[in-house]
Amino acid sequence: MADFATIRDEFPILDQQVHGHPLIYLDSAATAQKPECVIDAEADFYRTINAGVHRGAHELAARSTVAFEQARAKVARLVGANAQEGEEEIVVTGGATAGLNLLATAFGNASLGRGGEAAKRFALGPGDEIVVSQAEHHSVLLPFQELAVRAGATLRWLGLEDDGRIRVEDAGDVITERTKVVAVTHVANVTGAITDVAPLVRRAHEVGALVVLDACQSVPHIPVDFHALDVDFAAFSAHKMYGPTGVGFLYGRRELLEALPPASFGGSMVELAWMDRPAQYMDPPARFEAGTQPVAQVVAAGVAADWLRAIGMDQVAAHERAIAGELLKLGELDGVRILGPTENRERIGTVAFDVAGVHPHDVGQFVDAQGIAIRVGHHCAQPVHRHFGLFASNRASTGVYNTVDEARALVEAVSRVRGFFGA
Repeated sequence: MADFATIRDEFPILDQQVHGHPLIYLDSAATAQKPECVIDAEADFYRTINAGVHRGAHELAARSTVAFEQARAKVARLVGANAQEGEEEIVVTGGATAGLNLLATAFGNASLGRGGEAAKRFALGPGDEIVVSQAEHHSVLLPFQELAVRAGATLRWLGLEDDGRIRVEDAGDVITERTKVVAVTHVANVTGAITDVAPLVRRAHEVGALVVLDACQSVPHIPVDFHALDVDFAAFSAHKMYGPTGVGFLYGRRELLEALPPASFGGSMVELAWMDRPAQYMDPPARFEAGTQPVAQVVAAGVAADWLRAIGMDQVAAHERAIAGELLKLGELDGVRILGPTENRERIGTVAFDVAGVHPHDVGQFVDAQGIAIRVGHHCAQPVHRHFGLFASNRASTGVYNTVDEARALVEAVSRVRGFFGA
């Protein structure tokens, strides 16, 4: 069994006080803190083997290239993707947002006739439809909304249950023969609800549509296997899975990556370039990795992936589920409403809430004065807030380093908010 008290000691940032109180960090849905091994891995790369990858013949370039590709394989193993050379299914991106924009841009390029015959499966035009949900982060909604505008396609969406879960039972009506892309969240960043992906994937594939999964909030918190989920593409961020900022990953089924046209252009992604004819591009994943890669960050992200696997994602999920049970007691407080499922099932330890009569920023400042860090605002998900009749909320979100006592401390602090502000 994992010793989560010892695991917590691996995070140096938590050993401090804020406003005279021990730091309680409950904002992992925004960015997770980093264990010492990840911090050391990034620093050690710069100290020992820093060089450009896939470019040089000297020893440092060779070592950095090996470390880079080994990290890609480590990330692949965490999410159930192919890792062997020539069959890679993980593309390095600047983050999940970059990965989702890469896809939307590549689909748009296919719609312009780029990529040849193989890329026609990604092309969209008038009469075609893209399906998202009302629960999406803006990083899902906006790229595919813009793709619909550029391609002349129609954007449709799955609505939400009263508790904010995606209405998957509407898939048969919303996902039709005209649907080309279904882009949905695996775990909603506001409600913490885990989406029942299987019926959406099944319906999408029945009509020949591609499924794009936002896995930012699932990969760090629950076991994830993209092959078992049968999704076509998925994006996730390193910084939410205890890795560095500035890097993320795009999963794609190998045969789809081989057919997908590139989305950005430059060094390292081209096999042959001429002045008088179109270039010949590299095979994936290199085709989608133009320019200089964030090599040190990728290497450290690989360490984070191995670190999570060593703990065990089942144990991570169980640990955070216990903390979520305490956070959900926020809903028992007078004047406090939880935005999302109130039962501790099919959800993670992300709990958004509204305090009647008190602005979320005031709530955030009040609990910050107690040393407790939570998120305030619309969390880059305005449509789901409108579903609940709000513009903003507070959000507490857990990580492996949190404890039940910390959740109780937040509940106790929030219990005093309305009295303090005279609400």
